[in-house]
Amino acid sequence: MNNIFSKRMLHPEKPSLEKLIVPVFIPHKGCPHLCVFCNQKRISGTAGSPSPEDVREYLSGAFSSGRPATTIAFYGGTFTAMPGLEQKKYLSVASEFVSKGLASGIRLSTRPDEMDGERARFLKEHSVKTVELGVQSLDDSVLGKSGRGHTVGDAIRAAKVVKDAGLELGIQLMAGLPGDSREKFLHTVSETVRLSPDFVRIYPALVVDGSELADMWRRGEHVPLSLFEAVELCAQAVEMFESAGIRVIRLGLQPGEELEKSLLAGPYHPSFGHLVRSRIALRKMLAALENYEGDSAEIVVNPRELSVYKGIRNANVRELSRATGKKIKISAGDAAPGEFKIQL
Repeated sequence: MNNIFSKRMLHPEKPSLEKLIVPVFIPHKGCPHLCVFCNQKRISGTAGSPSPEDVREYLSGAFSSGRPATTIAFYGGTFTAMPGLEQKKYLSVASEFVSKGLASGIRLSTRPDEMDGERARFLKEHSVKTVELGVQSLDDSVLGKSGRGHTVGDAIRAAKVVKDAGLELGIQLMAGLPGDSREKFLHTVSETVRLSPDFVRIYPALVVDGSELADMWRRGEHVPLSLFEAVELCAQAVEMFESAGIRVIRLGLQPGEELEKSLLAGPYHPSFGHLVRSRIALRKMLAALENYEGDSAEIVVNPRELSVYKGIRNANVRELSRATGKKIKISAGDAAPGEFKIQL
């Protein structure tokens, strides 16, 4: 069984918000299309998919430590495109742990064109609480060039179906897909806000060996975002989502040895989310400092957010000093989370 589950699968994700996640990867299960950016083996670090019995064994081990109730998450495939009996087998196994009070519910990901009212009702009957839709873009030309095989209309209908069924809605987006632009991506963000999901994930498109995007990149048909461009774009997206009360629970792919070995190009950084959050913090501090005179300033932040405000290797401290001409110090103090104080 060790050859089925990657190291990432054997450990729950760190709680990004309220919940802990026990992830189960089913690479390409049910996927009717191979999108240009996709090589699930490289991304997840595993080639095969576990059987329902493998999942039961894995979950038994995961819950043997008596950890608090967590969510069981099926990742990596198009869950609702699998044959109904196969879906039922996986969900029945996961439901056993929900019924025992060990897990609080089940979440899964699927494509917008593989979600309808009947599927939503079936999922809800089998302890599913959250459905993540791999929307990626809300621009039909970008979807077409990325080989997604679904339309913007499919995404809008699917989002409504999920919400009408009383399920939590998550939406996954990708920045920098073929044919995308800053304007198109920010339009996608605006339209996603209109769909009112409970949370979103944002990934910059990466060029991974073994994908069609890798061939396009080699032929000069695709130029990925630079790291700077991706951080700037995703920072703006995060601000738009969070100002609308929509949680952003992940930024960038989970770092992994298999992914890093196969990465050919694109805005990858193992701490991509940290870079984005630091960029947002930098913008807020720059705006606040415009109203302050003097040769120096100390910015007091919440202790847990000190590294975000300082930036990696104090990058924000240096940029604030350069941009304002002031001597800047960022220190931990009694500031509330998400807030800061300026002392002259």
